[in-house]
Amino acid sequence: MKFIIDNIFIVSIVVLSGGALLWPALQPRGKRASSLEVTQLINRGKSLVLDVRDLAEFAKGHLRDAKNIPLADLGSRIGELDKSKSKTVIVVCQTGARADKAVKQLVAAGFTDVVSLDGGLTAWTAAGLPTAK
Repeated sequence: MKFIIDNIFIVSIVVLSGGALLWPALQPRGKRASSLEVTQLINRGKSLVLDVRDLAEFAKGHLRDAKNIPLADLGSRIGELDKSKSKTVIVVCQTGARADKAVKQLVAAGFTDVVSLDGGLTAWTAAGLPTAK
């Protein structure tokens, strides 16, 4: 106990640093689905795959039948997705970070069933699942 009192400044820095490292892990990121779950959703047929990567990334490879709307344009082009509000919207990006932002925008726009591909296209290809060009 004497050590903690004598070094309260160092101890507080350690505690704050640990909290700062844990903070992103504790943030709600929206609903996520694994590659297997996404495959099942696609096979059921009542889903829309939305790829939020830029056009160059999309051209290198994407999920079959995916609609490409870059994250930067999503706010202005969200109206294109209105007829898909009753479907499950699967949001895909390269690693999952941009997809989380897109999920938040879609939920705010009134979409009720929105998931992001956990790990993004990187996890999809690592699982050996097919992509289209």
